[in-house]
Amino acid sequence: MVAEQVSEQVDIAVSAQAAFDAVAELRFVRWSPECFAVWVLRRDRDGHPLRFVGWNRRRAFVWFTTCTVAASTPGEEFSFDVTTFGMPVARWAYRFAPLPNGGATVTEQWTDRRGRGAWILGRIFTGAGTKNRPEVNREGMRATLARLKSELEAEAANETPRRRG
Repeated sequence: MVAEQVSEQVDIAVSAQAAFDAVAELRFVRWSPECFAVWVLRRDRDGHPLRFVGWNRRRAFVWFTTCTVAASTPGEEFSFDVTTFGMPVARWAYRFAPLPNGGATVTEQWTDRRGRGAWILGRIFTGAGTKNRPEVNREGMRATLARLKSELEAEAANETPRRRG
């Protein structure tokens, strides 16, 4: 079985480092249409998350997953592996590439790692979206990245010193 992957990207008018910092703070819970909360279970010495529980909702279904950070390279990548009851579910990755204008391209990628057990649990806990998870995630990524762009660019605009005339 070949793991299915879905990715989406957006160009934003903030640095790759600023975008990385926001994602590594797990602020994607504010942007995601499914993930509504995280509980950080373990952090590194610098306070970055190493392991966390993600709480998700889709229609009437609510479920949680355990996530372990796989890569945390400042300004380049933040990715984490998702499991449910010890079974692999997915890898989510955010990659950041600087643009010549000082902005960045942010790519969000989902790699399906579900075996039969995780697929069955997904069907029970997340509903019909399990069958078309790639399409559901693509739609969610587009919403997430649009919200990320909007929030980070608004923050950057508010930090810009205003000229006095």
